[in-house]
Amino acid sequence: MVVTTIFVTRHAFRVGYTLNAATGEYHTNSPSPTEIPNDVPLSAYGVGQSKELAIAVAEIDPPVRDVFCSPFYRCLQTIQPAIKKLGENVNVRVDNGIGVNADVRGLSREWYGHSSTFTHPSPPSLSLLCTKYFPSLSINPEYRPSCIPSPSGETIAELHDRVAHALSCIIRTVDSESVAEEEVSILICTHAATLIAIGRCLTGNMPSDVNQEDYLAPCAGLTKFVRRKPSVSQEVGHGADGKGIMDWKDGKGVCGGWDCEMNGNCDHLAAGAERTWHFSGEETFSDPGSTGVEPWALAERPGSNDGQPSVNSSRAKM
Repeated sequence: MVVTTIFVTRHAFRVGYTLNAATGEYHTNSPSPTEIPNDVPLSAYGVGQSKELAIAVAEIDPPVRDVFCSPFYRCLQTIQPAIKKLGENVNVRVDNGIGVNADVRGLSREWYGHSSTFTHPSPPSLSLLCTKYFPSLSINPEYRPSCIPSPSGETIAELHDRVAHALSCIIRTVDSESVAEEEVSILICTHAATLIAIGRCLTGNMPSDVNQEDYLAPCAGLTKFVRRKPSVSQEVGHGADGKGIMDWKDGKGVCGGWDCEMNGNCDHLAAGAERTWHFSGEETFSDPGSTGVEPWALAERPGSNDGQPSVNSSRAKM
């Protein structure tokens, strides 16, 4: 059989950090376990959410066999309790293509708008994730990411094409590993902007207004996609970085297309849906005279590390 169901979750509440838009410097009052300033861990509140998420993931039928995760600490920390519940048979792979912009193409980063003046920090290497930071997850050390996002950021259109390419690689990989009569569920843990792009790329429904709130991205929520018919997505060209550009729009969807049967569900979370996010136009960091800190970079209340929801947090997408 093939992959029949994809579940997507956004990482749980993280601790806060800021970005100086003039210098490209990140700052956090909570030390990063990886010593990368934008690679922050979950807050205490987020750790609780990850445990609630694990209970829901363990109840998925057919059981989750394959997990693909962004390489950032907060995402791997989010799925850690779920992996423990799923047991030894789950295959955990890190893919930069479903993450945020970094120095390697893949699934790792959240979405950062284009910058002509600085580059964004990259996540830890696969070897460090496997041996130093998350040895208990038994991350597959042989898996090669589908791509690596640009460290200079990307436009919204580039984000969607990158995610479509990553999804095509992921789905084809698991399809090729599946045996006859086997129905496979996979789980993807990512970031808010990437989650929205995943929904659009799987269903093939790209709204004319990219700011439309179509796929919900609350922290530690669950969105479910069911496959229409297995097929291989066709490439319609190649980007400047050599990645294939997939033919997924106009309702086609990646690898045969998918229907969304559950959108940002948070029934498993005691506090329900929190910190959802949506696009608000392009983000750029191209003005060398710009000063100040981007407000969307703040995940929690200023000066607080308790991880409780902040009041003005609609742009806290990471």
